[in-house]
Amino acid sequence: MKDTILQVRRLCKNFSGLVAVDQVSIDVRSGELHAVIGPNGAGKTTLVNLLSGDFSASSGTILFHGRDISRLAAEKRSRLGIGRSYQKINIFPSFTVFENCRLAAQSRAPRTLRWLRDARTYESVMNQALQALDAVGLASRAAEPALALSHGEQRQLEIGMCLATEPELLLLDEPLAGMGVEESIKMIELIGRLSEEHALLLIEHDMDAVFQLAKVLTVMVNGKVLATGTREEIRANREVQTAYLGVIEDPLA
Repeated sequence: MKDTILQVRRLCKNFSGLVAVDQVSIDVRSGELHAVIGPNGAGKTTLVNLLSGDFSASSGTILFHGRDISRLAAEKRSRLGIGRSYQKINIFPSFTVFENCRLAAQSRAPRTLRWLRDARTYESVMNQALQALDAVGLASRAAEPALALSHGEQRQLEIGMCLATEPELLLLDEPLAGMGVEESIKMIELIGRLSEEHALLLIEHDMDAVFQLAKVLTVMVNGKVLATGTREEIRANREVQTAYLGVIEDPLA
């Protein structure tokens, strides 16, 4: 049985009386892609923000490798091995593709780097950045400004920046948003490869991609978990069909 890397128990987030996340409990395992789906306003992105530390929880518990990280800042969670991407691409467009990944790798250095020393002389940082770019298929574009990349390639770069921090858990928030068919195919292939070596929590509206990639799915509606199960279990769940997928014969067809 795969190890459970992330345990979320009865997690809640209130915004001035609005309950955006309501008693959510999920488990994410290593080497497994866990998708969270649901209609707009279901609380999916708020959940990711709670897991990454961008938002503080109103109540509930988040355990990472059994350690309670519920009150840790986002930077400390990142250092423990949690990486995330955002709905809006979060890169440095005027820097080169390589510099984006180098800065991400540099943030994980065990001690502060010396300001007067050439950053290129830090071999471990350089190698981390190069490996991350290779993993996302952008090694050949390393010297180009990030602004020159297509929308899909910028998404790849953002994931590469996550990989440069050497995470164990990846939180991907709608990585396929705004992509054309060819770019989506490349991203789906990349996410599939990443899920073989990382625990991966995916928020995505592209149901074809979700059912192709995910081993486990959690369906959220109005801030609550409606159902969690395998693709087959979610496909057959009548409550899910009624509340979210619609009354359809087969979402995988």
